[in-house]
Amino acid sequence: MKTTKLLFAILILLITNGISAQENTLKKESLPINSKNNCYLRYYYFPNLEAYFDNLKMVYYYKEKGEWVSAPELPENYGGYSLYNKARVTINNFDDDNPFQLILLHKKIYPYSSKGRFAYATTTGND
Repeated sequence: MKTTKLLFAILILLITNGISAQENTLKKESLPINSKNNCYLRYYYFPNLEAYFDNLKMVYYYKEKGEWVSAPELPENYGGYSLYNKARVTINNFDDDNPFQLILLHKKIYPYSSKGRFAYATTTGND
């Protein structure tokens, strides 16, 4: 009987530790910061996809049927595009939620490029 209680207590302890380990999420303060404007470097913009990646929530923002959605991965019709694949632009002047509110500005500054190369790797506050 004592062995069963001991095993049960150990099992509960292991489950509790596993749950608390999963709750450790990335804090905004742990992201790199732009020293010029004190904005956290939270987002990547992918001009060829017109999509964003949030380094804090670890999700992509993209349009699906005309609405912005978020997901941990891009859908299959994006051809396996990944965070470290092709061209991306670091957004260094915006760290609030909903980066897609700036899509018109980002499309203008970083237009689609079939070669996947851009002159600048980050946005600036003056653009």
